Amino acid sequence: MRLIYSISFFCLLGSTMVLGQSDGDTKMPQSGSKLIPIKTEQGSFNVWTKRVGSHDGIKVLLLHGGPGSTHEYWKVFENHFQDVPIEYYYYDQLGSFHSDKPTDPDLWQIDRFVDEVEQVRVALQLDKSNFYLMGHSWGGLLAMEYALAYPQHLKGLVISNMMASIPAYNQYAQDVLMPELDPDVLAELKSIEADNDYQNPRYMDLLTNHHYVNHVLRRPVEQWPTAVNQAFSHLNFEIYLLMQGPSELGASGRLENWDRSQDLKNIKVKTLVIGAQFDTMDPAHMKWMADEIPQARYLHCPEGSHMAMYDDEKTYFEGVTRFLIDVDENRF
Repeated sequence: MRLIYSISFFCLLGSTMVLGQSDGDTKMPQSGSKLIPIKTEQGSFNVWTKRVGSHDGIKVLLLHGGPGSTHEYWKVFENHFQDVPIEYYYYDQLGSFHSDKPTDPDLWQIDRFVDEVEQVRVALQLDKSNFYLMGHSWGGLLAMEYALAYPQHLKGLVISNMMASIPAYNQYAQDVLMPELDPDVLAELKSIEADNDYQNPRYMDLLTNHHYVNHVLRRPVEQWPTAVNQAFSHLNFEIYLLMQGPSELGASGRLENWDRSQDLKNIKVKTLVIGAQFDTMDPAHMKWMADEIPQARYLHCPEGSHMAMYDDEKTYFEGVTRFLIDVDENRF
């Protein structure tokens, strides 16, 4: 059995329990936001973006996790970039909370998401002189795919907390993460899954208290930030289910066999790869990715987990800021 807790947020958590107070359950107009029309074979839809800051040479488009989560957990950027000359864009991918939510399952394909990112880039007038793409978890997977498809448009790439292979991730989960669980806890989890009882509150209670607080966000769950709670509670579970599958103990969706480990050498753009000591993603694999990509730097967060931007915040943002400025000033 393969243990997959978090290709992104592994957000079953958001569909089955309330982590804390959330003040973002209602969509409200936001200053600086912009709806961008996206054309697909299934029709035209709108996705939500919002620009923060201003800089001619550094414009960062943020790709959230999921699939089906939201931009909301990226709000931690506001604690660090207010006094730094960096422009960045929040963006809810199609199907996510602030964007249109069509229901055609044919929309939820990697290539279609990549094309969406390209349409957003064009609409925001980002180009080789200023365009940085930063993806976390599922967003990191999407960022790798975009960099392989459209390298001519990128100035820099940040891959945060996402391995280059789901099969390799499965193996790491089985060999490293599963043995950390108390045998009684694991047995109960497996019993719940055998009954397909994924909506059982006990299922998420076990995962939250025995795994998430150690490998997703390393603090008591009642202390998780509002922005994180919002992203969990706003998860589009239909997309998540289709691409990841129902189990938190194994991938069975469309992403199950995704593997770009042999294609990393073809990512030619300057790249920052971010790993964390307590991540659900193997930090050794993340370091290996940086070695494989021709122009890459590795940032290790020794106190961080999957959401290292929160639990190793200083290391994370100092490294990201340094990378962006170094590339902009040709010091990479």
